[in-house]
Amino acid sequence: MKGIADEPQYSVGLLEGGTVLCDVIDNHIYEQTLSEKNAFFVADLGVIMRQHVRWRTHMAQIRPYYTVRCNSSPAVIEVLAALGTGFICTNKSELELVQSHGIPSEDIIYSGICKQVSQIKYAAKNGIDLLVCDNEAELRKISRCHPNAKLLLQVSTEASSPDDEISMAFGCSLKDCRHLLERAKELGVQVVGVRSHISGSCEGDQVYVHAISDARCVFNMGEEIGFNMKILDIGSGFSGSETQLELINSAVMSMVDLYFPPSTGVSIIAEPGSFFVSPAFTLAVNVISKEVVARDRQDQAHDDPSPNDEPEFQYYMSEGVYGSFASKLSETLIAAPSVHKNTGLDAPVYSSSLWGPSGDDLDQVVEHCLLPELNIGDWLMFSHAGAYSLGQPLCTATDSPPPPVYYVISSRDWFEMQDTGVTHEATLKNFSLVPYFLNSCQTEAALSVPA
Repeated sequence: MKGIADEPQYSVGLLEGGTVLCDVIDNHIYEQTLSEKNAFFVADLGVIMRQHVRWRTHMAQIRPYYTVRCNSSPAVIEVLAALGTGFICTNKSELELVQSHGIPSEDIIYSGICKQVSQIKYAAKNGIDLLVCDNEAELRKISRCHPNAKLLLQVSTEASSPDDEISMAFGCSLKDCRHLLERAKELGVQVVGVRSHISGSCEGDQVYVHAISDARCVFNMGEEIGFNMKILDIGSGFSGSETQLELINSAVMSMVDLYFPPSTGVSIIAEPGSFFVSPAFTLAVNVISKEVVARDRQDQAHDDPSPNDEPEFQYYMSEGVYGSFASKLSETLIAAPSVHKNTGLDAPVYSSSLWGPSGDDLDQVVEHCLLPELNIGDWLMFSHAGAYSLGQPLCTATDSPPPPVYYVISSRDWFEMQDTGVTHEATLKNFSLVPYFLNSCQTEAALSVPA
């Protein structure tokens, strides 16, 4: 089939004959039940393609540059490369990963704010010229190690949410931009555009309006000093909801038409990361321990629970915040999971909390949710698990390796990718596309995971 090489690096299960994602999850749970019950991911690569279609529909004039640190799975990189996205890399390993997939250097931006000299030299040696900079110390390093660099000046956005207490202010302030532009001119380093730092917690469209207005001011300063300013990066913060994309597109494009009309020749880009990968991945984890931690009763004077008391359960899972739920450490909300077991529609549910295996007080994944009573060995399904979840564990609380990823794509999505002409012979070269067969011994009792 078009796009597949003779020596693939990983396999992708092709779903045919009515097989759907929940069947794949059921199948792997059955296999895990027979072995060690380790956590695993199932990734539907067709979802990434459909997210890209949504982006093209609502943000047609803005080219996406995928943030590699969000999810560096090789299959994700390869699919997004086939779809024509650019890439944002924060370090040498990410640069090497993207380049190994044949991504042209002009489609790569090296965005690390505090860059090692050796990594700047690596970028220079490999023709990666687009770098991000927001302070004079970095500017001096770049001028010494990569004199041919083309800089995007990172500008902080003052309209960020005042309630976002943990958000760090990256980027130079608007009032400091002229000084940096003048220093760049003195050092002989080109500045070609502006990158806006927008926190992922900013859900409204006004932050983008302010960012584009500020960028116009910086463009004016740069052009006065003699730079050819031609790239505007409006940053990240895309949640993936249809409503948000429509609002942002409406607000952004009205400002772009006002400040950066087509006659200026400015390229508009953005940095969707979670947008592409979060909905594509489902994480299955196993319950490894449980405790009854409280009794909910109105009369606290009695030592023994009454027949009407409802227990509160504390469940420990095979993955926690030092592994696949690391995003929880940055205050990302982890949604309650679905339960993979036979429960009646009228089954009682109880107040529950979900914890990782470390026993650490910080290793709380979900503070509160309502679940039927679970047993050790039961499985929980976390949807939208593709962002900031596949890195190396932060500690080794268990001997288990990082959860494996099982890639799948429906035959309809695969042929749609081919028919739309977004793939070519140089991409998807590492795919081994094989029909996905369910285990013939799989029990009929397995439940499907809600879509």
